[in-house]
Amino acid sequence: MHETGLQTVPGSGRRVPRRHPVVIGHRGAAAHRPEHTRAGYELAADLGADRIEPDVVVTRDGALVVRHEVELSLSTDVATRPEFAGRRRTQEVAGDVCTGWFVQDFTLAEVRTLRAVERWPHLRPGNTLHTGEVLTLAEVVEIARARGIGVQAELKDPSWSASVGLPMTELVAAEVGTAPDVVLQSFDAAGVRELRDRLGAAATLVQLIGDEDAVDPMVTPAGLREISTYAGGIGPSKHRILLRDATGTMVGVSDLVAQAHRAGLTVAPFTVRAENAFLPAHLRRGTDPAGLGDAGTETRLLLALGVDGVITDNPEIAVRERAALAAPALAPVRPRE
Repeated sequence: MHETGLQTVPGSGRRVPRRHPVVIGHRGAAAHRPEHTRAGYELAADLGADRIEPDVVVTRDGALVVRHEVELSLSTDVATRPEFAGRRRTQEVAGDVCTGWFVQDFTLAEVRTLRAVERWPHLRPGNTLHTGEVLTLAEVVEIARARGIGVQAELKDPSWSASVGLPMTELVAAEVGTAPDVVLQSFDAAGVRELRDRLGAAATLVQLIGDEDAVDPMVTPAGLREISTYAGGIGPSKHRILLRDATGTMVGVSDLVAQAHRAGLTVAPFTVRAENAFLPAHLRRGTDPAGLGDAGTETRLLLALGVDGVITDNPEIAVRERAALAAPALAPVRPRE
């Protein structure tokens, strides 16, 4: 459990008035189709998502494309393409040494020749039946607008990108500006601050917060107040709200949601997924990591704690649980006189 100055919330039987939290389809509907594919984004809209969430990286010629990370071999078929075999190399990316094929070594035209594939075939074998083209950020925004929903785009390591000559925040600011249906977010606080400087207060910005110890100061009351000077919301790991021990057993809930609201910040945690591998021990069903557990209960608990949105691979579950919590209570049954 992280020691951050936040206290465990005691239980309460009082029913809190409901708001209408948004359902954010994580990389589309990633539980059902490969991440960042047109089919996945369109399915997320069909399942009721209010926004779709692409990850943004930059090609060698400055195009904004959507991939989970700058290394391409896990989410595309690049490793099977002999014409690109010579581009495999090792480099440092935001402090980590990685080996593979990197998006900044490819032009947009070259990336267009790749096929997007399932990143976790061992957990989602059904998704291996589907592939898709690599999309640009502009195309994802177009898909969302055609369905009447929004976009919540994550910039992947924008400060590192700028250090290798690809100014991501500048490119994103120029492409989407302060469009009211586009939210911009990143784990990179410097990148989010730069977006605020470029776009001003009209932009809707979110500071993502992982569950590593190094960023614990961000979720203290002082840290949240600091975030509120440049962003309107936070996207914390769900583990900072639903606390687990090393065995995966849920041990309590924090008051992060309430603290963030006091600082004037919205809260939309990531990532709710239905597979056992991602659920606390008491919500797993069976021993197969790829088996489906009770993600509905996890989603319902987050919603009941007052989050303003949920980032999820299973939009249909979040839509269902949101509707259930918003439904009026049944009137008591009275005996006939």
